[in-house]
Amino acid sequence: MNRDDVSDPLRPRTDMFDQPTPTRHEMTRRPRTSPKDVPFMQRPTCTVKEACKAAGVGRTKFYELINGGELRTISVGRRRLVQVPSLLKFLKIEVDEATPTDCTR
Repeated sequence: MNRDDVSDPLRPRTDMFDQPTPTRHEMTRRPRTSPKDVPFMQRPTCTVKEACKAAGVGRTKFYELINGGELRTISVGRRRLVQVPSLLKFLKIEVDEATPTDCTR
């Protein structure tokens, strides 16, 4: 009789598991989080493209608003990020910072 033929109740069977055992690299890797996981109104910054879409304004007009001082931005290298609170203030959307809001309504 072969040892593999005898079923050992203490030894786990490989077909019991749907997924293979994770490697050490997979176990130490942090899960990726995306800025899109955070609701838009709670984010500190957004891209110009996202801000244009949220405001319903074209890119040229949006840069006019930035240059006119109506919207606040920060630069990180060559990238320009719009400060979401200044965008919400410009759009006259009031946000209660004590309670999280969902902008998908």
